[in-house]
Amino acid sequence: MRFSKAYILFFGLLFAAFAVVFNTFPRSTYSELEKRELAAFPTFTPEKLADGSFTNAVSSWFSDSEPFRDHFMSLSMHIKDLIRLQTGEEHITFHASTDGPVSDPEPEEAPVIAEEPEKADSAYNYENHVTADENAKIANAGIIIVGSGEKVRALMAFGGTGRGCTGYAMAANKYKDTFPDVNVYCMVIPTAVEYYCPEKVRKRTNPQRPTIDNVIRHLSPDVKPVDVYATLGEHADEDIFLRTDHHWAPLGAYYAAEKFAEVAGVPFRDLSSYDRKVVHGYVGSMYGYSQDIAVKNAPEDFVYYVPRDVTYTTTYINYTIDDEYRVIGMGKPYKSVFFYRYKDGSGGAYCTFMGSDTKITCVRTSTKNGRRLMILKDSFGNAIPGYLFYSFEEIHVIDSRYFTKNMVDYVHENHITDILFANNIFKAYSRQTYAKYLRFLTQTNGIQKPLKQHADSNAQHRDSIPVAKAPAKSAAPADSAATL
Repeated sequence: MRFSKAYILFFGLLFAAFAVVFNTFPRSTYSELEKRELAAFPTFTPEKLADGSFTNAVSSWFSDSEPFRDHFMSLSMHIKDLIRLQTGEEHITFHASTDGPVSDPEPEEAPVIAEEPEKADSAYNYENHVTADENAKIANAGIIIVGSGEKVRALMAFGGTGRGCTGYAMAANKYKDTFPDVNVYCMVIPTAVEYYCPEKVRKRTNPQRPTIDNVIRHLSPDVKPVDVYATLGEHADEDIFLRTDHHWAPLGAYYAAEKFAEVAGVPFRDLSSYDRKVVHGYVGSMYGYSQDIAVKNAPEDFVYYVPRDVTYTTTYINYTIDDEYRVIGMGKPYKSVFFYRYKDGSGGAYCTFMGSDTKITCVRTSTKNGRRLMILKDSFGNAIPGYLFYSFEEIHVIDSRYFTKNMVDYVHENHITDILFANNIFKAYSRQTYAKYLRFLTQTNGIQKPLKQHADSNAQHRDSIPVAKAPAKSAAPADSAATL
């Protein structure tokens, strides 16, 4: 009886303590772990109260902004790390999505990559350089954690099929039709899971080679494929992909740029012409998305390369986006550095290249050969331009999510001679990417004309599954002010 009373008293006090903490302590407003702003208390209106949206929003705010959120999440991760089951000596852990059926799919039933919602397609997370649509794909496809200790690697499972990415090829073909005198190239960047996934769990991810081959098969004879699949495979024993981030490492981008230069027939310098720079203690995007403490406990070096013996100036035009992730303004051109410097331990080190995605970048170099390159890319493409300063006299960098000018006018006004599509396979698989690239050809001052759906693009997405709502936009990293 005494034991029962003590038991009841203990849990009563524990419940009271939690009630005090969760109801009276300051609410969390930003999650460093998840790299996002947390839900804010909703604005009250009689209409919202009547339709129930106000009370739903209050509930979401209460659960999303609990005091000490990151501390509780970290504690939960530590506990899970202690009690989780490991699959043998290879130390493989699965983090299946709660948004899709990826518990144990057979290869032919693996979920395909979902189309991103329009709102998510424009969201940008500055701290880890993770776009919200990429976040949706990470969460949807599931994450595989491989290894233990300081060699832990987080991998994004791929759910696409060999019939996908046709629309990406069609976009490249359309650009060649529109600009017959311009060299057009198409690169699909494979991801780390293709090279580092243990054989015993290969069924968790679909092969990427068939998808890349499908793109190449659908390219017009006048569009030049830049097939970096084998190139990266030849260097897989080097640090060509980041272990704690969904991006490739700058070294991987170097080998891809070398292959592109070969296809384009332009000069290229090896790494002896570059200064090696290091950001120590880097933990990238996959920690927040996997919520696996093993990733945090395995920081890595973020190594990048700055060219010597070539002069260059970098001009930016920044876009302003609103709370709905729409482009609402465009700044005036200004000059700044191409390589931003981050402190050791910063989670934003991948933003070393150009600082962010929400801008147009133009680099003018001392290389005078009449070749002017435009790169159409996602965040993987950010690491490529710095290796091409010896190859082109101008390099224009345009993100697939942020461009409000008319592409035909832009190409002609800037005398572009070469256009490179450079997107990772997840992004290339998205119908949104195909649609945005086509809109660029017809839009006027940011006003987009209606785009007809194309049957070849729709067909590859018939099996797509919905994705979760993307996290809120976060602020720019505070430690990015220092530059080279």
